[in-house]
Amino acid sequence: KISKIFQEFAPEYLDRFGASMPKTHRKTIGAILSCRTQAHGLLYYECEACGKIHAFYRSCGNRHCPACQNHKARQWMARQIKRQLPGHHFMVTFTVPEELRNVIRSNQKACYGMMFAASSQTMSELVDRGRWMTGKAPGFYGVLHTWGRQLQYHPHIHYLVPGGAVSDDGKTWHPTSEGFLLPCKALSALFRKKFRGLMEKAGLLHNVCPDIWFDGFNVDVKPAGGGQECIKYLTPYIFKVAISQSRIEKVEWREVTITYKKKGSRRPRRLTLEVMEFMRRYLQHVLPTGFMKVRYYGFMSPASVLDLKEVRKQVMDALQGGDIVPPPQVPAKPSLCKSCGGVLKYVCGLYALVLPPDDDG
Repeated sequence: KISKIFQEFAPEYLDRFGASMPKTHRKTIGAILSCRTQAHGLLYYECEACGKIHAFYRSCGNRHCPACQNHKARQWMARQIKRQLPGHHFMVTFTVPEELRNVIRSNQKACYGMMFAASSQTMSELVDRGRWMTGKAPGFYGVLHTWGRQLQYHPHIHYLVPGGAVSDDGKTWHPTSEGFLLPCKALSALFRKKFRGLMEKAGLLHNVCPDIWFDGFNVDVKPAGGGQECIKYLTPYIFKVAISQSRIEKVEWREVTITYKKKGSRRPRRLTLEVMEFMRRYLQHVLPTGFMKVRYYGFMSPASVLDLKEVRKQVMDALQGGDIVPPPQVPAKPSLCKSCGGVLKYVCGLYALVLPPDDDG
């Protein structure tokens, strides 16, 4: 549905806004229009049951394309579930005030980096103070999320945090209680202070109303059980942009109707947007080139001197006698033959489709 919207209305959108739009938006539009067409070549598969050969157009691979990334999403989810530690986890969400959003949107690469730096340093510093937990070396990873339920611009970061930290000497795991990690008020105040300092250092403080720095930097800490459901929740934010195809109810008369649910409610609601506004809201969530929206810290970082296998052993020693539930396996989802339902096996691929000459040569 999203691809069809762009196919029909992208020329008009480019005519209206092409001169002022970021290059990344133009590149994303081009990727969506060319995805699964001859522009990217073909993939050939053979059915293991009936032997029939199937040819598929290649996907564009752009991380903002709604038709791509399903395979990568499953791989990432399986990898994170395999790496996660036993025991309880928390989801910690850092949110900036609405008054800051225009400044952040105009300086995305710098400000997104500041959000990650300020929030990760805040958690590490509060752990290191030793007031709320015994261990001094935490580990966690965060995912940048920029949209709200109605596609509005709403940048925030979700962190999945194991409930505990490693001791100073790196040899013992000190778990927290299952219901408490760190105090929200202390997290919020320190996050605000650190973000303000980074904004000042970057020369962006003059763009911000001074009143903002007194309130509005909300931090939410919620128990996340074993963490698997949190991983499943975060996965679509990494490999999809803004809205899933299933939430687009209809497109007619230059209007796009989407469904959404208010926070805390299960009742589906509808929002109708003029098609140019829908495309604008979708494209405002395109990330700067090369920006990594998932970041790992502490013993979860690939650069950590603490080996994750050793940390896992420490956690299991600390939980002795507790229920240790092994993480579920995420099975691979094979492609199936439309003729007989057999599993398709990759044969080869062509990176560019060479078309025969037309009647004019």
